[in-house]
Amino acid sequence: MSTSNHEELEEIQNCDSDDIEKAELEKPEDQSSMASWRSQITIRGLITSFFIGIIYSVIVMKLNLSTGLVPNLNVSAALLGFVLVRTWTMLLEKANVVTTPFTRQENTIIQTCAVACYSTSFGGGFGSHLLGLNRKTYEQVGVDTPGNTPITKEPGIGWMTAFLFVTYFVGLAILVPLRKLMIIDYKLTYPSGTATAVLINGFHTPKGDKMAKKQVHGFMKFFSFSFLWSFFQWFYAGGQQCGFVQFPTFGLKAWKNSFYFDFSMTYVGAGMICSHIVNLSLLFGAVLSWGIMWPLIRGLKGQWFPESISESSMKSLNGYKVFISIALILGDGLYNFAKILLFTATNIHASMERRNKKSRKLKVVYSLYKQKQQDHDDIKRNEVFVRESIPMWLALSGYILFSAISVTAIPFIFPEVKWYYVVVAYLLAPTLSFCNAYGAGLTDMNMAYNYGKVALFVLAALGGKSHGVVAGLVGCGVIKSLVSTSSDLMQDFKTGHLTFTSPRSMLLGQAIGTAIGCVVAPLTFFLFYKAFDVGNPDGEYKAPYAIIYRNMAILGVEGFSALPHYCLKLCCGFFAFSVVANLVRDFNPKNIGRWIPLPMAMAVPFVIGGYFAIDMCVGSLIVYAWHTLKPKKATLMIPAIASGLICGDGLWILPSSVLALFKVRPPICMRFLPMD
Repeated sequence: MSTSNHEELEEIQNCDSDDIEKAELEKPEDQSSMASWRSQITIRGLITSFFIGIIYSVIVMKLNLSTGLVPNLNVSAALLGFVLVRTWTMLLEKANVVTTPFTRQENTIIQTCAVACYSTSFGGGFGSHLLGLNRKTYEQVGVDTPGNTPITKEPGIGWMTAFLFVTYFVGLAILVPLRKLMIIDYKLTYPSGTATAVLINGFHTPKGDKMAKKQVHGFMKFFSFSFLWSFFQWFYAGGQQCGFVQFPTFGLKAWKNSFYFDFSMTYVGAGMICSHIVNLSLLFGAVLSWGIMWPLIRGLKGQWFPESISESSMKSLNGYKVFISIALILGDGLYNFAKILLFTATNIHASMERRNKKSRKLKVVYSLYKQKQQDHDDIKRNEVFVRESIPMWLALSGYILFSAISVTAIPFIFPEVKWYYVVVAYLLAPTLSFCNAYGAGLTDMNMAYNYGKVALFVLAALGGKSHGVVAGLVGCGVIKSLVSTSSDLMQDFKTGHLTFTSPRSMLLGQAIGTAIGCVVAPLTFFLFYKAFDVGNPDGEYKAPYAIIYRNMAILGVEGFSALPHYCLKLCCGFFAFSVVANLVRDFNPKNIGRWIPLPMAMAVPFVIGGYFAIDMCVGSLIVYAWHTLKPKKATLMIPAIASGLICGDGLWILPSSVLALFKVRPPICMRFLPMD
């Protein structure tokens, strides 16, 4: 589950408005004589993107396998790219080595390439649909669970890399012919892409350079603190349930119910990036589930489920955790899915009516008058965006070629998935991708996961009891990666449009980043898979969405018979709550709606516990206090400091994984036990 940070985006766009206006309008170079698109992609830029992509792949994989909650890191990637290249050029200048100027276009390409790289670690399904195929997840669901067929596929670098290559590249070609329509004609905002462009434009001005130096200093200070703190914590984690990550902050009874602060700088930093409503929704979900519901249901052992069954069984307490979480996710997802489709259709219809009306009444004099009134930078941006066009035949032939490769390869990787399932998916893909990209441009909501869930249920039902689970999980991955990639590309096109970056270089940068990600993501996953106990419900890397997605596929095969006793009534209640909560938020956003929790965020702690929600609320508390005391400085520094905390803790994963692979254990176990 990826969280879009609307409040932070608005703050970035509104902070120091005078400086940002100058940052957007002031051009460090003459745009009319801008360098060709080939020169915007540099060797140092690709090396920087590769380095950022690896670091962020590790960070995203950690979040993906531990909670499944990943904040938007586009702005952070742009900041880190600026930090690394500017540091490099300054060192060369001090050594009297002449370097080419670092432009906003190069900064944009670095951000695009890096984001495309680490996006495969999150969207590739390593913590959800692909991991749901392995033996451990099959056993956790229950070997005797109806519909849970014993067909499994263990993770492997080879087939995972091949699957990513044959699915991710298809999405790059779908919407390329519509880029002018989406960016220039419809003027879609794409808030994440716009916020990233504002940040990059702000960096490449004299005032922006001063702001960037402050952000760099803050980033490096908190990066160092986070890395050293993680190193210090490692010494005390020499056994099961040891170390600061198991510190009983609120007492041992609360600790047993997953309420404690685990001193994770990654989650604190993520909490600083995510909006307050996301973090408070997480906390509300944790209190409702682990504080109230699970203790009550546990007390009904022997009435609702047999006492002899382990709590980890899907017919026991774990079944209620998983299926109620699924009900919240589906309620929120289907509501937003329908809302975005309706919103998209309404806006397209209104846009067509306006264009038809203008075509009938518009006069030449009026057209010339409007052109004079149009902002000079907008005209130049549109010229750059349209001038270096991408041929239609190239996009169409690329889509057909990549689709043919995918249709041929996927049945070889997964024999349970018939080739005609993939053909149908790719026939529907252009429409689905357009709807998702248009909706993301209006709301900043990437609904790829909901399109994937629809495909999961449909293919699971078509595959039947013999092959339905595998077909559903794989079909989910095909649709999700395809639809998500096309939407991400359009976000990047928006960033490129606002920074005068060539669409050709943007597309090539996205393709290079995707290719790197298809190789790096499986390697990063195996770094965790071999060094840590991934999928252990009592461990650090629970991979909660693997078991959720496999149970969704079983639900698609078996229907409601897969649910535990009385679980259907609870699921219906939470599904209805999810829909009603969204309705209240949409129809009364300023009063009651602002206090209504987000069902999708609530669902995450239902399965894994409340410890990370406390960490993220600490991040929100820091942001609130900082904005109260020093609002201008907070707006400037929070993205940099949050990025430093996340990157420092994330970088420690690399040496700790190497130590674990070589069986080097921490020397001390710090553990808290009750006094008898």
